[in-house]
Amino acid sequence: MRLFAAVLPSRVAVDELAAAVDGLRALPGADELRWTGPEGWHFTLAFMGEVDERVLPELRGRLARAAHRTPSFPLRLHGGGRFGRRALWAGAAGGLDELRLLAERADAAARRSGILMDEHRRYQAHLTLARGRADTDLRPYVAELERFEGTRWQVAELTLVRSNLPRSGVAGEGPRYETVGSWPLGRAS
Repeated sequence: MRLFAAVLPSRVAVDELAAAVDGLRALPGADELRWTGPEGWHFTLAFMGEVDERVLPELRGRLARAAHRTPSFPLRLHGGGRFGRRALWAGAAGGLDELRLLAERADAAARRSGILMDEHRRYQAHLTLARGRADTDLRPYVAELERFEGTRWQVAELTLVRSNLPRSGVAGEGPRYETVGSWPLGRAS
């Protein structure tokens, strides 16, 4: 199964971002982008790829410890950016140091569980909104996102998500995400 550890935004944050994305989708050329849907919005902390189910019990235990060692922290959706001409994303503000720490802990939990991870890179908080082709100019969308300021929420859990790749062959269909585990941040009471 394809897995990743993530932080899921609050319902209020998703609704605010969805309203902003509606405005972006009205810009010229927006129909050429492959937009992600609100039901799949998340901050990936550690992408694990294909994971053998036999590793799951150890991974769950290690992710639980990582979550319990990390206190809850504030976050809000803020601005946005792009990765070249390929991906448009919303950014974050607030407890970015804590988010990076949680990402490092989730990555370490996966590695210690025996999951082969890609080369470790500095974590960049982003929530993917759309993907484009090599000739797509995403700068107008980034300019619009610069003004976006979401409401603060408290990140309270670490989530393990299964990514089910599309099988229908329908153009534009994206993966479906399924929560397979979640753990509260901070010490359990």
